[in-house]
Amino acid sequence: MTDTTAEPVQQKPGPSTLRSFYQVLVNTALANVTSSFLWWGLTFWAYLETRSVLATAIIGGSFMLLTALLGVVFGALVDRMKKKAVMMLSSMVTLVTYLIAGMLYFTFPESVLVDWGGPWFWVFAGVILLGGVVENLRNIALSTTVTLLVPADRRDRANGLVGTVQGIAFAVTSVFSGLSIGFAGMGGTIVIAIVATAVALVHLLFVPIPERGVAHVEGAPTGFGLKGVIPAVMMVPGLLALILFSTFNNLVGGVFMALMDPYGLTLFPVEIWGIVLGVTSIGFIAGGIIVATFGLGKKPVRTMLWVNVGVAVLGMTFAIREVWWIYALGILLFMCLMPIAEASEQTIVQRVVPFEKQGRVFGFAQSVESAAAPLSAFVIGPLAQFWLIPYMESDAGRTTWGWLLGEGEARGIALAFMAASAIMLLVVFLAFLSKPYRDLTEAYENAEPSLPVDDDAGDAAAPAPADGGAEASIDETTDETEEVRS
Repeated sequence: MTDTTAEPVQQKPGPSTLRSFYQVLVNTALANVTSSFLWWGLTFWAYLETRSVLATAIIGGSFMLLTALLGVVFGALVDRMKKKAVMMLSSMVTLVTYLIAGMLYFTFPESVLVDWGGPWFWVFAGVILLGGVVENLRNIALSTTVTLLVPADRRDRANGLVGTVQGIAFAVTSVFSGLSIGFAGMGGTIVIAIVATAVALVHLLFVPIPERGVAHVEGAPTGFGLKGVIPAVMMVPGLLALILFSTFNNLVGGVFMALMDPYGLTLFPVEIWGIVLGVTSIGFIAGGIIVATFGLGKKPVRTMLWVNVGVAVLGMTFAIREVWWIYALGILLFMCLMPIAEASEQTIVQRVVPFEKQGRVFGFAQSVESAAAPLSAFVIGPLAQFWLIPYMESDAGRTTWGWLLGEGEARGIALAFMAASAIMLLVVFLAFLSKPYRDLTEAYENAEPSLPVDDDAGDAAAPAPADGGAEASIDETTDETEEVRS
């Protein structure tokens, strides 16, 4: 049987590399806090100034669309560069875009920037959006540093820590974004984001990532397209199905992305809504801690599917009445489940895909999965604005669905949540019965343990690549090439 596992061609992961991983994790948290802070602020500001669900749907959908278009390119960069260099590049580009956004805000009157029918609103939003999208380059690199720095038997727990840190970042940013927009306005929010981004960049200069060189496979494609990605995905039975399943989930998730903030802002003032998101994001932290403490079990594929059953049930119930505590409790439980699902997918890829191809596979997964959300966001925004909301405000809508969804201002959004979640639940149960589910579970269980690396030998060991012919090597910074064999 072909060994599809791969350990990075570096020193053996251990206590010293774990310390480096924790420092990378903290720095990534700083960077994610910054980009999320400004992104949330833009979303709040745009809805409050325009009162348009369509505008926020387009902004959110555009973010996901750019993420989808650039995922494979980002993944190729991660595979072809040292991980610290990738993270530095991400931080520098983000800082530049935020400086441009600040220049635009203080150059034009706010009345010009809030006109979402004019060009400057979209230029301003687009620059901030680009800075947030580039942050995904760092996140792909982080997924590969788990493989690089963490022993194989602890990677699921490390992925849980990643979820915990992301939850902490979410809690901080959702609270302070709402407060910042409410009390400092969009201008003050941009200034804070610029300063925080610069701090994260300076801190990164002092974060060590022990990486001798860049791992690659001799004869493998070196471009930035799909040519080198598809074989890496197809060599693992069921992996493509996993990505497609996550893609469908994101199709449903686009509905929530477009409508969750408008629904919340009908129940709470913006300052309180930010606090609600911050408090409920404790669920995100709790979910990550659960994974970091207990792992994902022997069958993370099954774990991921059951988590999605829970998400679908929550989506059908958390807006069933226009009651603030039902919505808040639903978001709390939803956030608790999300890091478990994310850690499951990452752990599977880190085990069954060779290290030198993981950047591309993670980037490809990000591209394909993210492509679905903007499609549904672009569809659900106008659908909710011009049909669902007016329909549920009519006598026919209240008569047909009032027994189920009750009364209130945002019953049209609640109907969208319920319909999307019901479809998701059906697809999850079909996935349990599918052959790709059984194939991927078997591939994960049969993957051979990674070969240890002899720290004293000077030469790193790496397993044979899955294509059976190419040899893995490291490009040293001195331009010397050392062949590495299993």
